[in-house]
Amino acid sequence: MDNIREILAKNLRENRQRLNISQPKLAELANLSTHYVASIETSRKFPTPDVLERLAEALGIESHELFSVSYSAKKELENLRNDIICEVKALNETLADDITEEINSIKYIFLEENKKINKR
Repeated sequence: MDNIREILAKNLRENRQRLNISQPKLAELANLSTHYVASIETSRKFPTPDVLERLAEALGIESHELFSVSYSAKKELENLRNDIICEVKALNETLADDITEEINSIKYIFLEENKKINKR
């Protein structure tokens, strides 16, 4: 489980990227230094309640949303689902190749046996 600094860092970064704004732009909107925003996003610093409210306002969200784990969990589940789908597709392709190879082997054996029968 992520600690609270990591949750904040992840949510801050994701919300900033969702809005397609840079760290300097977010810093400007929240009246903070770019270095401080970067330090929060990398879990090196933890902001005061006042700074949390300014960041949330700049992102257009409620401050408690910066600590939400449901968004992250939902995204993790979606990523896991996509990974499983890719694995199943790859497995299907491998199985299809294996089945085709097996069918070709059976055809070859059948044709060879048929040739032997016809020679008799």
